Amino acid sequence: MSSNPVAETVASLLPRAKAELAELVAFKSVADFAQFPKGESEGAANWVADALRAEDFTDVAVLDTPDGTQSVYGCLPGPAGAKTVLLYAHYDVQPPLDEAAWTTPPFELTERDGRWYGRGAADCKGGVIMHLLALRALKANGGVPVNVKVIAEGSEEMGTGGLERYAEQHPELLAADVIVIGDAGNFRVGLPTVTTTLRGMTMVRIQIDTLRGNLHSGQFGGAAPDALAALIRVLDSLRAEDGSTTVDGLAPETRWEGLEYDEQQFRTDAKVLDGVGLIGDGSVADRIWARPAVTVLGIDCPPVVGATPSVQAGARALVSLRVPPGVDAAEAGKLLQAHLEAHTPWGARVRTETVGQGQPFRADTTSPAYRAMADAMAVAYPDETMQYAGQGGSIPLCNTLAGLYPQAEILLIGLSEPEAQIHAVNESVSPEELERLSVAEALFLRNYAAG
Repeated sequence: MSSNPVAETVASLLPRAKAELAELVAFKSVADFAQFPKGESEGAANWVADALRAEDFTDVAVLDTPDGTQSVYGCLPGPAGAKTVLLYAHYDVQPPLDEAAWTTPPFELTERDGRWYGRGAADCKGGVIMHLLALRALKANGGVPVNVKVIAEGSEEMGTGGLERYAEQHPELLAADVIVIGDAGNFRVGLPTVTTTLRGMTMVRIQIDTLRGNLHSGQFGGAAPDALAALIRVLDSLRAEDGSTTVDGLAPETRWEGLEYDEQQFRTDAKVLDGVGLIGDGSVADRIWARPAVTVLGIDCPPVVGATPSVQAGARALVSLRVPPGVDAAEAGKLLQAHLEAHTPWGARVRTETVGQGQPFRADTTSPAYRAMADAMAVAYPDETMQYAGQGGSIPLCNTLAGLYPQAEILLIGLSEPEAQIHAVNESVSPEELERLSVAEALFLRNYAAG
């Protein structure tokens, strides 16, 4: 990174940033209060609120959102007449999955092989720290030249929409000229990337029932309709022979125009086992950024250990469908429900319900904010040119903000590059990426103010 005062300040603040990230990671802030204490999320929210107050933010508030979680808001006033920038991150995290599979405890930030490991280190508690680093660097080098609003969401990973609904009820709260979503990531470590598209998502729960109760498989198996077998057949109908997603009425053949994803690199990033093929057709970028993708997230059925020789009377599953820009998530959800119901065999009773939804997003890359970010990235990453990429994941708040503030420019950056393994065991963040992106964000705010 070329030497400049902002970069030097960020570098000097990195030890403090590591200590703060360790404090924030220690909160088990999973917004599923059936699994994790609500107090853990409340503690993380209060930590963020205290951090904003320490940076002279005004109007700091812990907001009770309609889904029963909390988001944290604060405003840092800039010079008179300055533009307003909203910085977003979320402090809630995914469950750690199998804690025994982690090399080090998931809620203890641990340095190993040049990376910092812990749940939320990259997604997205690291994003909270990135925003703080950028603002501190500017304050130490002439001041923050824009009005800054920060919003830290408390239930992004659950997709329950609390902040979206709160924003719709209080549309003035998050109004800004530009919005920086710190919940995306570089295409690879060291390659500055702005995410320009997000797939939307719909989640559907399916319940299949065939009998009044389980039956002995020796006495009744072969004629009694097995609900679990019916469910397996329904779920199998969602994929073609090559693994492509096949939902009746949903067009699968869209193409990605932009940065391509080398197939071997994808195999490495995704940790695909040797000899196992990728699914679908078209380029990797087509498949993960521009096309629908179905995933069976979970099935309720007897575990292998303790299973009895029974024909199952009922079974259910949770199915996720990612949808690309240009496809309405609500309509895609209806198509998914109709498909599941139409492909249920043997006249089995089937019920489906939508349990989560978020629309896809496409940014306007011709806006002044993108030019300001490209110039900032050129300083933070002097040997690289900023790239545009898609992201297969969903950030439902993007579309809510785009609808509430149609004139606002929206950029997506962040720390969730492939090596971060977000949502998986052994999630980690690259401290070098945290440093460079904090510099880039600080310089972006300065560039945008001068533009």
